[in-house]
Amino acid sequence: MTAAARKIVIASDNRGKIAEIRQLLAALEIEVVPQSVLGIRSAPETGSTFQENALIKAFHASAGTGLPAIADDSGLEVAVLGGRPGVRSARFAGGSATDEENIDKLLSDLDSASARSRDARFCCVAVYVDSPGDAEPLIAEGIWNGRILEARRGSGGFGYDPVFFDPESAKTAAEMDGEEKNRVSHRGQAFRALALLLAGRREPVA
Repeated sequence: MTAAARKIVIASDNRGKIAEIRQLLAALEIEVVPQSVLGIRSAPETGSTFQENALIKAFHASAGTGLPAIADDSGLEVAVLGGRPGVRSARFAGGSATDEENIDKLLSDLDSASARSRDARFCCVAVYVDSPGDAEPLIAEGIWNGRILEARRGSGGFGYDPVFFDPESAKTAAEMDGEEKNRVSHRGQAFRALALLLAGRREPVA
Protein backbone atom coordinates (compact mmCIF):
# COMPACT_ATOMS: atom_id res chain seq x y z
CA MET A 1 0.00 0.00 0.00
CA THR A 2 1.40 3.40 -0.93
CA ALA A 3 1.42 6.61 1.04
CA ALA A 4 -1.27 7.88 -1.32
CA ALA A 5 -3.68 5.12 -0.38
CA ARG A 6 -7.17 6.39 0.40
CA LYS A 7 -8.65 5.72 3.81
CA ILE A 8 -12.21 4.37 3.67
CA VAL A 9 -14.38 3.34 6.60
CA ILE A 10 -16.30 0.06 6.47
CA ALA A 11 -19.76 0.46 7.96
CA SER A 12 -19.82 -2.94 9.65
CA ASP A 13 -18.95 -4.54 12.98
CA ASN A 14 -19.14 -8.12 11.65
CA ARG A 15 -15.62 -9.58 11.79
CA GLY A 16 -16.31 -12.21 9.16
CA LYS A 17 -17.76 -9.67 6.76
CA ILE A 18 -14.91 -7.19 7.34
CA ALA A 19 -12.33 -9.90 6.60
CA GLU A 20 -14.10 -10.84 3.36
CA ILE A 21 -14.38 -7.20 2.24
CA ARG A 22 -10.71 -6.53 2.95
CA GLN A 23 -9.74 -9.56 0.88
CA LEU A 24 -12.01 -8.56 -1.98
CA LEU A 25 -10.66 -5.00 -2.10
CA ALA A 26 -7.02 -5.92 -1.48
CA ALA A 27 -5.93 -4.99 -5.01
CA LEU A 28 -7.08 -1.38 -4.64
CA GLU A 29 -4.92 1.37 -3.17
CA ILE A 30 -7.14 1.93 -0.15
CA GLU A 31 -6.81 1.59 3.61
CA VAL A 32 -9.97 -0.03 4.94
CA VAL A 33 -10.85 0.84 8.55
CA PRO A 34 -13.79 -0.70 10.48
CA GLN A 35 -16.22 1.87 11.87
CA SER A 36 -15.79 0.61 15.43
CA VAL A 37 -12.09 1.58 15.38
CA LEU A 38 -13.22 5.15 14.72
CA GLY A 39 -15.84 5.12 17.47
CA ILE A 40 -18.89 4.80 15.20
CA ARG A 41 -21.81 2.67 16.32
CA SER A 42 -23.94 0.71 13.88
CA ALA A 43 -26.79 2.60 12.24
CA PRO A 44 -30.37 1.34 12.72
CA GLU A 45 -31.27 -0.72 9.64
CA THR A 46 -34.69 0.76 8.95
CA GLY A 47 -34.77 0.25 5.18
CA SER A 48 -37.14 -2.13 3.42
CA THR A 49 -34.55 -3.25 0.85
CA PHE A 50 -30.89 -4.28 0.90
CA GLN A 51 -29.96 -1.15 -1.07
CA GLU A 52 -31.72 1.18 1.33
CA ASN A 53 -30.01 -0.39 4.34
CA ALA A 54 -26.58 -0.35 2.69
CA LEU A 55 -26.92 3.37 1.93
CA ILE A 56 -28.18 4.13 5.44
CA LYS A 57 -25.10 2.45 6.92
CA ALA A 58 -22.64 4.06 4.50
CA PHE A 59 -23.97 7.60 4.97
CA HIS A 60 -24.04 7.13 8.75
CA ALA A 61 -20.39 6.03 8.84
CA SER A 62 -19.32 8.82 6.50
CA ALA A 63 -21.15 11.47 8.52
CA GLY A 64 -19.57 10.25 11.75
CA THR A 65 -16.00 10.13 10.43
CA GLY A 66 -15.82 12.62 7.58
CA LEU A 67 -14.37 9.82 5.44
CA PRO A 68 -15.61 8.00 2.36
CA ALA A 69 -17.50 4.88 3.38
CA ILE A 70 -18.26 1.43 2.09
CA ALA A 71 -21.21 -0.63 3.28
CA ASP A 72 -23.17 -3.61 2.22
CA ASP A 73 -26.44 -5.16 3.20
CA SER A 74 -27.04 -8.77 2.48
CA GLY A 75 -29.33 -11.56 3.43
CA LEU A 76 -30.92 -14.86 2.66
CA GLU A 77 -34.15 -15.16 0.70
CA VAL A 78 -36.01 -18.49 0.79
CA ALA A 79 -38.68 -18.88 -1.86
CA VAL A 80 -41.06 -21.12 0.12
CA LEU A 81 -40.93 -18.63 3.02
CA GLY A 82 -42.03 -15.78 0.77
CA GLY A 83 -38.51 -14.33 0.59
CA ARG A 84 -37.88 -14.39 4.32
CA PRO A 85 -35.70 -13.79 6.24
CA GLY A 86 -34.59 -11.16 3.68
CA VAL A 87 -33.49 -7.84 5.17
CA ARG A 88 -34.07 -9.32 8.64
CA SER A 89 -31.61 -12.17 8.09
CA ALA A 90 -29.31 -11.09 10.95
CA ARG A 91 -32.32 -10.60 13.25
CA PHE A 92 -34.50 -13.49 12.10
CA ALA A 93 -34.75 -15.05 15.55
CA GLY A 94 -34.79 -11.70 17.38
CA GLY A 95 -32.93 -8.43 17.68
CA SER A 96 -29.93 -9.92 19.48
CA ALA A 97 -30.06 -13.39 17.93
CA THR A 98 -26.87 -15.34 17.33
CA ASP A 99 -26.03 -17.06 14.06
CA GLU A 100 -26.93 -20.39 15.64
CA GLU A 101 -30.32 -19.12 16.79
CA ASN A 102 -31.09 -17.74 13.34
CA ILE A 103 -30.19 -21.07 11.72
CA ASP A 104 -32.31 -22.96 14.24
CA LYS A 105 -35.33 -20.79 13.43
CA LEU A 106 -34.77 -21.19 9.70
CA LEU A 107 -34.57 -24.98 9.96
CA SER A 108 -37.64 -25.03 12.18
CA ASP A 109 -39.63 -22.92 9.71
CA LEU A 110 -38.57 -25.29 6.91
CA ASP A 111 -39.21 -28.46 8.90
CA SER A 112 -42.06 -29.61 6.67
CA ALA A 113 -40.50 -28.40 3.40
CA SER A 114 -39.32 -31.01 0.93
CA ALA A 115 -35.82 -30.95 -0.56
CA ARG A 116 -37.30 -29.65 -3.82
CA SER A 117 -38.90 -26.67 -2.12
CA ARG A 118 -35.79 -25.42 -0.29
CA ASP A 119 -34.46 -23.16 -3.05
CA ALA A 120 -32.83 -20.05 -1.66
CA ARG A 121 -30.49 -17.27 -2.62
CA PHE A 122 -28.07 -14.94 -0.90
CA CYS A 123 -28.35 -11.32 -2.03
CA CYS A 124 -25.85 -8.52 -1.46
CA VAL A 125 -25.86 -4.84 -2.33
CA ALA A 126 -22.53 -3.05 -1.82
CA VAL A 127 -22.25 0.74 -1.90
CA TYR A 128 -19.61 3.46 -1.73
CA VAL A 129 -20.20 7.10 -0.76
CA ASP A 130 -17.45 9.71 -0.89
CA SER A 131 -19.14 12.03 1.61
CA PRO A 132 -22.31 12.36 3.72
CA GLY A 133 -23.83 14.44 0.90
CA ASP A 134 -22.85 12.20 -2.01
CA ALA A 135 -25.67 12.47 -4.56
CA GLU A 136 -24.30 9.71 -6.81
CA PRO A 137 -23.17 6.77 -4.66
CA LEU A 138 -21.65 3.75 -6.35
CA ILE A 139 -23.96 0.71 -6.11
CA ALA A 140 -23.31 -2.92 -7.04
CA GLU A 141 -25.26 -6.15 -6.51
CA GLY A 142 -24.55 -9.87 -6.32
CA ILE A 143 -26.79 -12.96 -6.11
CA TRP A 144 -25.81 -16.51 -5.15
CA ASN A 145 -28.38 -19.25 -5.82
CA GLY A 146 -28.54 -22.46 -3.82
CA ARG A 147 -30.75 -24.33 -1.39
CA ILE A 148 -31.12 -24.89 2.33
CA LEU A 149 -30.07 -28.24 3.78
CA GLU A 150 -31.85 -29.99 6.61
CA ALA A 151 -28.75 -29.94 8.85
CA ARG A 152 -25.52 -28.01 9.21
CA ARG A 153 -22.38 -28.95 7.27
CA GLY A 154 -18.96 -27.37 7.64
CA SER A 155 -17.30 -25.15 10.22
CA GLY A 156 -16.19 -22.10 8.24
CA GLY A 157 -17.85 -18.84 7.33
CA PHE A 158 -20.57 -17.18 9.37
CA GLY A 159 -24.31 -16.53 9.34
CA TYR A 160 -26.31 -19.12 7.40
CA ASP A 161 -23.22 -20.59 5.67
CA PRO A 162 -23.48 -24.06 7.31
CA VAL A 163 -26.92 -24.71 5.79
CA PHE A 164 -26.57 -22.92 2.44
CA PHE A 165 -25.71 -25.51 -0.23
CA ASP A 166 -24.06 -24.48 -3.49
CA PRO A 167 -25.03 -26.99 -6.24
CA GLU A 168 -22.08 -26.10 -8.47
CA SER A 169 -19.45 -27.11 -5.91
CA ALA A 170 -21.62 -29.60 -3.98
CA LYS A 171 -20.49 -27.82 -0.81
CA THR A 172 -22.08 -25.60 1.77
CA ALA A 173 -20.69 -22.10 2.10
CA ALA A 174 -19.21 -23.22 5.42
CA GLU A 175 -17.23 -26.00 3.69
CA MET A 176 -15.46 -23.56 1.36
CA ASP A 177 -12.23 -21.78 2.13
CA GLY A 178 -12.22 -18.00 1.90
CA GLU A 179 -10.85 -17.81 -1.63
CA GLU A 180 -13.32 -20.35 -3.01
CA LYS A 181 -16.26 -18.69 -1.31
CA ASN A 182 -15.29 -15.23 -2.56
CA ARG A 183 -15.15 -16.50 -6.14
CA VAL A 184 -18.82 -17.51 -6.15
CA SER A 185 -20.57 -15.71 -3.32
CA HIS A 186 -23.05 -12.87 -3.46
CA ARG A 187 -20.65 -10.63 -1.55
CA GLY A 188 -17.77 -11.58 -3.82
CA GLN A 189 -19.82 -10.68 -6.89
CA ALA A 190 -21.00 -7.37 -5.42
CA PHE A 191 -17.60 -6.21 -4.21
CA ARG A 192 -15.79 -7.19 -7.41
CA ALA A 193 -18.32 -5.06 -9.27
CA LEU A 194 -17.88 -2.24 -6.73
CA ALA A 195 -14.09 -2.48 -7.04
CA LEU A 196 -14.43 -1.98 -10.80
CA LEU A 197 -16.50 1.13 -10.19
CA LEU A 198 -13.99 2.42 -7.65
CA ALA A 199 -11.14 1.81 -10.06
CA GLY A 200 -13.02 3.57 -12.85
CA ARG A 201 -13.07 0.43 -14.95
CA ARG A 202 -15.89 -1.21 -16.91
CA GLU A 203 -14.45 -4.49 -18.10
CA PRO A 204 -15.01 -7.64 -15.99
CA VAL A 205 -12.29 -8.93 -13.67
CA ALA A 206 -11.53 -12.67 -13.88
